[in-house]
Amino acid sequence: MSKEIKYYPQGTCSKEMYFVLDNNNIIHEFRVEGGCNGNLKGIRSLIIGMKAEEVIDKLEGTMCRDRGTSCPDQIAKALKKVINK
Repeated sequence: MSKEIKYYPQGTCSKEMYFVLDNNNIIHEFRVEGGCNGNLKGIRSLIIGMKAEEVIDKLEGTMCRDRGTSCPDQIAKALKKVINK
């Protein structure tokens, strides 16, 4: 059984993130509405097939300008929220 997650990021240009994780927390799908299209397509190609925990370790704390967060940081926050349930 897979988990489908919609997450609404805070403090970024992206408006909605969508994930599909399997029971082992492996990411099978990731899409974003809004944000920097090219950068997020690149991130998508890197994280598909990875365990959520690995993605969190790599992306958490990444900052964009003076926002106090970023799309990669928001990805980590979304995944943490899901796997810590």
